[in-house]
Amino acid sequence: MRIVSTNFIPDQSRHGLTTTTISAVDIQGAGGNWATVGRRSRGGRRVHRQREKRKGKSVGLGIGTLNVGTMTGKGKELADIMERWKVDILCVQETRWKGSKARSIGAGFKLFYYGVDSKRNGVGVVLKEEFVRNVLEVKRVSDRVMSLKLEIEGVMLNVVSGYAPQVGCELEEKERFWSELDEVMESIPTGERVVIGADFNGHVGEGNTGDEEVMGKFGVKERNLEGQMVVDFAKRMDMAVVNTYFQKREEHRVTYKSGGRRTQVDYILCRRGNLKEISDCKVVVGESVARQHRMVVCRMTLMVCKKKKSKLEIEKKTKWWKLKKEECCEEFRQKLRQALGGQVVLPDDWETTAEVIRETGRKVLGVSSGRRKEDKETWWWNEEVQDSIQRKRLAKKKWDMDRTEENRQEYKELQHRVKREVSKAKQKAYDELYTRLDTREGEKDLYRLARQRDRDGKDVQQVRVIKDRDGRVLTSEESVQRRWKEYFEELMNEENEREKRVEGVNSVEQKVDKIR
Repeated sequence: MRIVSTNFIPDQSRHGLTTTTISAVDIQGAGGNWATVGRRSRGGRRVHRQREKRKGKSVGLGIGTLNVGTMTGKGKELADIMERWKVDILCVQETRWKGSKARSIGAGFKLFYYGVDSKRNGVGVVLKEEFVRNVLEVKRVSDRVMSLKLEIEGVMLNVVSGYAPQVGCELEEKERFWSELDEVMESIPTGERVVIGADFNGHVGEGNTGDEEVMGKFGVKERNLEGQMVVDFAKRMDMAVVNTYFQKREEHRVTYKSGGRRTQVDYILCRRGNLKEISDCKVVVGESVARQHRMVVCRMTLMVCKKKKSKLEIEKKTKWWKLKKEECCEEFRQKLRQALGGQVVLPDDWETTAEVIRETGRKVLGVSSGRRKEDKETWWWNEEVQDSIQRKRLAKKKWDMDRTEENRQEYKELQHRVKREVSKAKQKAYDELYTRLDTREGEKDLYRLARQRDRDGKDVQQVRVIKDRDGRVLTSEESVQRRWKEYFEELMNEENEREKRVEGVNSVEQKVDKIR
C-alpha cells in the first residue's frame, strides 16, 4: 500500500521545528490495520481512542537541575523561574547554606537542603507544593549528595541531587563523591524510578562512539577525565545521560558560560529503561538567577494507576471568624433559631444541637477552599522587587547577546540594585510586623508565621506508607494491612528479655538439681 502525504510532522529532537514529508508512508499498526499520518487513515480513530484513554493514566513532570552559586537572597526568584518554566522538581547545587533542614522559598515551593559550610558546597531539592505531601524519605548523605523519595499515584520516584568536585580537587575527594553516589543508587530498588540532577564538573563530549547504550550524540566539545567518570558511572548503574539524546542548537546545550568558555557540565540522568518516558530536555536561556550556570529542564511522563483522592487531603473549615462582624452574627442567630424550631433555650440532646450549629455555620458563613494561604515567608515581596528582578533578567539577556563592557556594567549595577530592593522590602515588612505586635491581630500573625516555619521545617509531613521486610515501600492498602498484621503477630508472640532470663535461670536450676 502506497500513500503519499504532505503533512507536517513535528520533529521532537528540535523544539519548535517541523519537517515536511513527501514520500511513501507504510506503517502497519496493531491488529493488521494500516495507519498513516493522514487524517483519513484507517485505524486512526482507534489510535485516537487509545491515546485519550492513556491520558487519564499519566502524570507529566518538569524536572530540572541548576547550580545556583548561593541560595542567599534567591529563594523567591528561583520559585518564580520554576513557576514560569513549569518545573515541578529542581535539583540545586552549591547552595552554601549550613544545616540539615527544609524551608519554604515562596509561591508554594519547598527546599530540602543539606550543607556543612556556609562558604562552599551544599545540595538541595526544590519541590512544588502539590508534591510536598508525597515525600516519603529524605537521605542527606553529604554536602555533595542527597536523595529524596516521592510517591506519585503509586509510582516511586527517587530524586538525587549531586555536586561533583571541581577539576582541580584532590583525587581522594572525587573518589569519595562517586562512592557516595554509588551507595545511594545501590540502596534504591530496581523497580523504582530514579532521576539524577547534578553538576558533575565534567564534559562527556560530542558523539557517542562506543557508548551508545548510555548517551546520545549531542554533547558539547571533547570529553575529559571527569566526563569519562560520568560515562563510567552511567554504565555501572545502567543509567542514561538525558541531555545528550536531544538535538538542540549549541546555545540550548551549553550549561556553563564564563568569559569565553562555553561548556556542558550539568546533566540529568535516568534509568535506561525509563528513557522512553522523557519527551524533551533543553537548557533554559535568558535567566539571571545564577551568574555562570544555566538551568537544564526535562519533561517526563509517568504512567500511573488511577487512585481516588482521599477526603483527608483537603480539609475545608467553616469560616467562624466571620462572626466578628455584627451583621454576620445576627444572620447566624436568626438562621439557627429557625433551624431549632424557634426555641430560645437549647435542647438537652447536645449531639443533635451541635450538628445543627455546624450545618448552619457552613450555610451562613461558608467554608474555606482547603488550600494554604499566601506564603508568609515572602510577604515582603512587592512590585518594586519584582520590577528590579525583571530588569536584571533583561540586562542578563542583553549581555549574553552582546558581550560589551557597557552591557556588563549595566547587568552588575542591576544585580546590586536587586539586593538593595530586597533588603529594603524585608526591612519595611518586618517594621510593619513589629508595630502590629501590640495588637491582637499582630500576635496572631506572629504565631501563624511560627507554626508555618515549624511545619515547613519537617521533611515528611504525613506518614502514609510503610516498608516491608526488604525495605521496599508498600503503597496498596491490602499490602500495608498485611504488613501490619505480620508486625503485630511477631510483636505479640515474641518473648521479651526478662522472660528469656527467667527461663534461663530455671533451666540452670533444673540441671543443678539433677546433678545433686
